[in-house]
Amino acid sequence: MVFGLKPTKERLGKKIQRLRKNIGLTQEELAERINISRTHMGHIEQGRKAPSLKVLNKLAHTLKVKISELF
Repeated sequence: MVFGLKPTKERLGKKIQRLRKNIGLTQEELAERINISRTHMGHIEQGRKAPSLKVLNKLAHTLKVKISELF
């Protein structure tokens, strides 16, 4: 594992989850809006997968934040 990578993915996932819940979306609804599977969305929120830049952009847009606010 690259030093510091996993904690960053975990923090990102928790932030995305918090923002998603704040606007009242389920994981499935958010995944559908950004065109990824609910499973992939779950892995991102759990810090198991890092989202691509394209997915990060879609997440930020859907969650109504700047990409930088996700970190």
